[in-house]
Amino acid sequence: MKVVFAPDSFKGTVTAADAARALADGWHSIRPDDHLTIRPMADGGEGTLAAVAAAHPVTSLLRVGGCTGPDGRTVDGEYALLPDGTAVVELATASGLPLMGPRLAPLTATTRGTGEIIAAALDHGATRLLLGLGGSASTDGGTGLLHVLGLRLFDVAGAPLPDGGGALARAHRIECGGLRPAPPGGVQLLTDVTNPLLGPDGAAAVYGPQKGAGPEETARLEAGLTRLSELLGGAPERAGAGAAGGTAYGLAATWGAAITPGAAAVADLLRLDEAIASADLVVTGEGRFVPPACAERPSARSSPAPPARVSPRRWWQASPPTRPRSPSPPSQARPTPPVRRPPTGSGRQAPVWPARRGSMLPKTWGRRAGPQSD
Repeated sequence: MKVVFAPDSFKGTVTAADAARALADGWHSIRPDDHLTIRPMADGGEGTLAAVAAAHPVTSLLRVGGCTGPDGRTVDGEYALLPDGTAVVELATASGLPLMGPRLAPLTATTRGTGEIIAAALDHGATRLLLGLGGSASTDGGTGLLHVLGLRLFDVAGAPLPDGGGALARAHRIECGGLRPAPPGGVQLLTDVTNPLLGPDGAAAVYGPQKGAGPEETARLEAGLTRLSELLGGAPERAGAGAAGGTAYGLAATWGAAITPGAAAVADLLRLDEAIASADLVVTGEGRFVPPACAERPSARSSPAPPARVSPRRWWQASPPTRPRSPSPPSQARPTPPVRRPPTGSGRQAPVWPARRGSMLPKTWGRRAGPQSD
């Protein structure tokens, strides 16, 4: 039997790579003769580099020292360089919210460090860029990143603006003449959110509070992003433009970057479809594990597990095989998950078994995770 393990991360509890390994180890302990394939997934946020490196042994992981963290402190950056010249950069590596520690700075946090990683990748000869957006600490519209690449913003007195979304409302003039050209193979932005840049569903209103912004700071960030859109033009209303505090908008407006669903793009990089094609069973899962009593309704941005996004016509949910056990009292019995069958005439397809709390998983996975981020 051929089994593919392709989970995304379970935020706050376990990484995608560790989840895949734990599931595979548990399966192997019961069925040691099965052929197991591990494909840790990601949606463009945290874990994207690890997923790419796990699937491509020849990938070069290159360190970029001395990057500017979201709060100005120095952090180490890293990017992956594929054999075809594609650089894979994860914004959270140098500009992620966890790098802020307990003291958040919603008005001054910056994406400058991500720009330094991108510049290093281009200097190294990268001809195409995949930028994973997720887990950002800032709401600066990507201006910190773009400043490293040559964009300049000035206030009415002609003074350069400092980093951070809190200063953007004072922007009076923008200079793009010195902006570094995009790589010849183009720029693809990987995100799992569909928020526009502005408005009640925009970057500041939805994600500003989890980055430390109160009502006054959120209004100031909204005003700053509005002013940025007036100067840059582009399509601030586009789905996904609000990803990573508006970084998606900034790169789309200046570099013509394409905003794409992260999970599908990562799956292409991992050649997940090829692995699924010959599989008898696919085990996947994503999100976070919480006690049943604390389980929340899915958010508006929830979407199917990664393999389902790759090939929606070739999967269905199946209950896991179980070993005989004593009957449980009615109050403790677990409901049987629904079974989704492939359409008639679709041929033999591998079922997808979403990982569930309590099946071959470490007990520490029951801890509750923090809020989702952009």
